[in-house]
Amino acid sequence: MKIGITGATGHLGRLVVNKSKQKVSTDNLIALVRSPEKAADLGVEAREADYDKPETLNRALAGIDTLLLISGSEVGQRARQHQNVLEAAKKAGVKRIVYTSLLHADTSTLSLADEHLATEAALKDTGIPYTLLRNGWYTENYTGSIPGALAGGAFIGSAGEGRISSAARADYADAAVVVLTEEGHEGKTYELAGDDAYTLSDLAAEISRQTGKDIPYKNLSQADYAAALQSFGLPEGLAQAISGWDVAASQGDLFDDKHQLSELIGHPTTPMADTVAEALNSNSKEG
Repeated sequence: MKIGITGATGHLGRLVVNKSKQKVSTDNLIALVRSPEKAADLGVEAREADYDKPETLNRALAGIDTLLLISGSEVGQRARQHQNVLEAAKKAGVKRIVYTSLLHADTSTLSLADEHLATEAALKDTGIPYTLLRNGWYTENYTGSIPGALAGGAFIGSAGEGRISSAARADYADAAVVVLTEEGHEGKTYELAGDDAYTLSDLAAEISRQTGKDIPYKNLSQADYAAALQSFGLPEGLAQAISGWDVAASQGDLFDDKHQLSELIGHPTTPMADTVAEALNSNSKEG
């Protein structure tokens, strides 16, 4: 059974490829990437697969039985890009598709939800057996801001006291590997989130504990947070999006207490404190 993994050189894709090698032969894994030369270190066959170039998708998906469609990173373009992949998958005779969607995509107020819902609908329209992995927030989405928080003396955001049930990226990769390599997941939708929820105040307190520095959480309005992000060099559109996602978090859109992720992967999800420690260790090495 040939398993194709899109976005295989991205953060999540690399984890999925490497973890899949522990379950299936490397001969049965295919990395689907924009630049095959960047996948040389993965140790599996790499094929050019550009979401914006249907001709590459038609070639890349030939002979693939199960496809992991990792959602693209270009917000605003993804529904169209994913449609290209789905059309190519149907032409190629792909037998099963696993898609990384968004936690509670059908009820979420996150701006990201619309494109995920559009892809879910398009996937169902293909008639190909599917599994939806509705991934919650990666803890790394927040720990990536630790260097800035340490430099500025505060962790800023606009999530208020919203509880965030995030998990480490590796946990979501584990879930993808389970669904890709085991039977019994067709037609299922998994709402995936971390076992434990925290607020950004809790996150700031953990950063303070581990660094020995006083790093409080400073809650800003959506407009002020967006302005701050722009001052750090982020494009206006991205700054507005990130601040909006935090507001959605304040409304509970990143919270889930059903523990479907840990049940699926067979072990507890990675504690937020562990991901903070990993980020601090990585930052110290880079510094």
